Amino acid sequence: MSARRAQDTGAGHRGDGTREDAAPGGGRRAAGVPGAPGRTATPSGADPWDERPGEWPPPEETAVTVPPSPVPPPRGPSVHTARGAGPHERPAPRRGAVDPVKALLHRHRELCERAVDPLEIAAGLEVHGVTDRAAARFRHRDVFSLAEELYARVPRDGDRHQDTDAPPVPRVRARWVLLTLLPGALGAATVAGLRLAQGQHRPLVALGGLLAVALATRAALRRGPLSGEPGTRAWRASNGARACTLWLLGYALLGDGLLHAVMTGGPDTPPTGTPDGPWPTACASVLALTLACAPAAWCAHLFTAGARRRLALSRDLEDFAAAAKPLLFGTVTLFLGALTALLLLCGTALREDAAYAQGLTLGALLLLARLLVVHHHRHAPALALGAATAAEAMAVALPAAGRLPGCAFLTTPVETVVNAWGEAAVPALACGAAALSLLLHAVRTLTGASAHAPSGAPE
Repeated sequence: MSARRAQDTGAGHRGDGTREDAAPGGGRRAAGVPGAPGRTATPSGADPWDERPGEWPPPEETAVTVPPSPVPPPRGPSVHTARGAGPHERPAPRRGAVDPVKALLHRHRELCERAVDPLEIAAGLEVHGVTDRAAARFRHRDVFSLAEELYARVPRDGDRHQDTDAPPVPRVRARWVLLTLLPGALGAATVAGLRLAQGQHRPLVALGGLLAVALATRAALRRGPLSGEPGTRAWRASNGARACTLWLLGYALLGDGLLHAVMTGGPDTPPTGTPDGPWPTACASVLALTLACAPAAWCAHLFTAGARRRLALSRDLEDFAAAAKPLLFGTVTLFLGALTALLLLCGTALREDAAYAQGLTLGALLLLARLLVVHHHRHAPALALGAATAAEAMAVALPAAGRLPGCAFLTTPVETVVNAWGEAAVPALACGAAALSLLLHAVRTLTGASAHAPSGAPE
């Protein structure tokens, strides 16, 4: 009797042949379920759970149970809990891949913090060589989309950026306005002195006037819209451009007379500074160019201010380029119109040939070269000015070299141009070709947002 009672206490048989073992603490466990040793069966019906989780009620409240159904394996990647973690603890999250945009933001944090709009960040990224193809590596369709995310990620101080919705527009100052008028005033005084001076005083007046005009022009180019940022990298290019500019202006003053003298076997006498001498000087075109320094400064100011406004209003880089191209062409056209009026005025006042072709091409070349220099592109203007200078120098040197025995063929190209269009065609063709090349280069560079960034980097 006692053995029977012990057997009933230690183990029991269910009606389906499954043996039930006594679980610790008074509960029962299903011993016939494979893979689940020590796992308690699920109560059925209205049988209550014990207050202790995962255990059966006391033996006196035991009811008939059913075997648990096999648990399906979890879907998706398995998540391993940390060692020593309990069954109810949340597993540690997986670390994601490195954010490439965050690395780019860390690299250009100063640019992103200083920017007042996403377009300025796009301009800075262009300067650093980030193109649309490079933006695709950061999961963006173009540079502007990438710049928008960088602009949104950088925290900003509201007091610092509340009034900087648009890039700063340069102001009109009386200082640079007066400086741009000074070269024309000194040029007019020099021409008047040459007309009034006689004999040996004429060369002194010409030398002093040229020196004064050169210093005034340099002062005008160092202040205001025509001023470029100084840099040690651009020192040699600037010196070469200055030398070429002086040559082109000197050729506009004396070049046609010198070429005519060389073609006719001269020159036999030095220039006298009069339009009717053996070596005539063209004062009208040079005086008009010195007077055009003021319109050039105003046109450069209008171009810079208009580009800054369009930079703030544009939605993307293509939109800004489409708006900047008409602005560039309008600026050049406005300057050429003002220069045409000055050539007409000076030619009428001095009773000389206005030399429109030579004056307009040289003026366009100098304006485009200065615009590129102001917007941090110095290499192309130096090349264009050097090419025009070399062409004019070759036009004078070839006829002189053709006088040597057996070298008469060197004079043929210059003779062909002079016989067809005159001596003025040589500087017109040289400066016109250089100005056209600079215009094409300006359309490609000055219509980009990077050229008008307030903190643009020099080339």
